[in-house]
Amino acid sequence: MSVTAAAGFLASGLACGIKDSGAADLALVATADRAPVPVAAVVTANRAKAAPVLTTLAHLAATQGRAAAVILNSGNANAATGAAGREAAQNTCAAVATEIGCRADEVLICSTGLIGIPLAVDRILDAVPALASTLTGDGGAAAAAAIMTTDTRSKESLVSGTGWTVGGMAKGAAMLSPRLTVPHATMLAVLTTDAEVDHVTLASTLGVAVDRSFNTIDLDGATSTNDTVILMASGLAGPPASTEEWVEAVTTVCADLARQMVQDAEGATKRARITVTRAASSSDAALAARAVARSQLVQCSLHGADPYWGRIVSELGSSGAAFDPERVAVSYGGAKVCDNGVAADHDAEAVARHLAGVDIDICADLGLGSGEATVTTTDLSPAYIAENMRTS
Repeated sequence: MSVTAAAGFLASGLACGIKDSGAADLALVATADRAPVPVAAVVTANRAKAAPVLTTLAHLAATQGRAAAVILNSGNANAATGAAGREAAQNTCAAVATEIGCRADEVLICSTGLIGIPLAVDRILDAVPALASTLTGDGGAAAAAAIMTTDTRSKESLVSGTGWTVGGMAKGAAMLSPRLTVPHATMLAVLTTDAEVDHVTLASTLGVAVDRSFNTIDLDGATSTNDTVILMASGLAGPPASTEEWVEAVTTVCADLARQMVQDAEGATKRARITVTRAASSSDAALAARAVARSQLVQCSLHGADPYWGRIVSELGSSGAAFDPERVAVSYGGAKVCDNGVAADHDAEAVARHLAGVDIDICADLGLGSGEATVTTTDLSPAYIAENMRTS
């Protein structure tokens, strides 16, 4: 009951027929009293934003950051669907508003699934009454299951603070290279808290949390049209006594959900933390780490447990970050295999044992400054290609 663990929230999930399989594909998270509460959201930086993303942004602007509910569907992204898609998103929000007794612009919307295919919105509209009538404090698990696409398992997280709670649910197994910006396969996340926090504080907190979590994973370099993270605050538990504890709690929930996404990545057999140290700046470190993380050649090496550090050096050099080939060092699991840009004597058996495991640590020391960043990725396996060689 992660997304409903915080006081003041209910959830539900059911099948409305968007997925051909008949699996659950429609979820709703709402305030228990149906009244709007402070909300913040971060959305994809992709310029091909889907209709639900545009609708959510418009509603947040109209209400100055307040909402009573979030409806989410899986199986169809309602992206690249033009005016019809925007109308479908708006009509869905209006239907939810009618059922729970709020304004249409107090409903936010998220979608995930196939891009460029018209949404069977009538199926959603027909199911909204049942979805609203089954809202319950125990509905978090059903909601989390209903937003899955190629996910093999639902993703939930919960952190208890001093007198308050932060809970969340998410989906994501591919198209995971989130570039989420504050209006400052796809990943979606809805977080709730009973802490009393205003919209401005929610927005700043969520921005920090997302930067430290979702924005540090890069599995395939694909930034979706629909990426969205929403945080709602009922305020029933009163204000957090500690700002630091509050920010840490939201960050921990986001980081846990991001970790679960990496663990469930399509076809992945290995997870790799790419850490770049001593870069000329923090932004350079992030740029270099992301270049290594999304390199198909590096990911293939990971799948084959091959310590081919030359591919890493090549990606660092072409990343756009400041780079001196005679200063760079590369390590696998703490064993330095490259020093000052050339091969270094090392324990080959120790490196082989590390690469044979599931969790891999790769460190690149650029020797130029104090910038540091870590990006998490996975290997590239035949199973990933098999999943994505068709419309999915």
